[in-house]
Amino acid sequence: MIQRTLSLLVIVWALGFVWFAMALPQPAADEKTDAIVVPTGSGGRIPHGLDLLRRELAGTMLVTGVDADVKPAEFAAQFEVEEQLMDCCITLGFDALDTRGNAEETAQWLAANGHKSLRLVTSDWHMRRTALELEEVLPDDVVVVEDAIATGTSFPTLFTEYNKLLAAWLLHWI
Repeated sequence: MIQRTLSLLVIVWALGFVWFAMALPQPAADEKTDAIVVPTGSGGRIPHGLDLLRRELAGTMLVTGVDADVKPAEFAAQFEVEEQLMDCCITLGFDALDTRGNAEETAQWLAANGHKSLRLVTSDWHMRRTALELEEVLPDDVVVVEDAIATGTSFPTLFTEYNKLLAAWLLHWI
């Protein structure tokens, strides 16, 4: 009985991994939201968020999880952000150290600014866990548009992220 149960768990885990790897989230349509939220990381996230902001698909953008040593002027220079856009529309969040921290920092920023909709910009492999963490901390009336960046990521990254997602789901249920 124990062996069958373990075998079933392994099969369910494997099928879940195949789904996770084969059906990665996709980019969103050009839909307007109050804000754009971009967790730091790979995959062209920040340039995509800046492009959306410049195209006026949102009025403001939070970059969450910025290293404490980064100065706004350094950020602006690295990503070629004009001073006016930096001053009016971009907030750098320095409090988050991980995906859960990104969600908490985002929830606080949204509440402080009265935003009711956001476009979440992150890597395709990272989107499900980021959205799940946000779901945990955002009020039910906040609309989240998931805008995934296609990355063509590696097997080890997918494997690790799938297991992190399972752990986040488990914590969500407990």
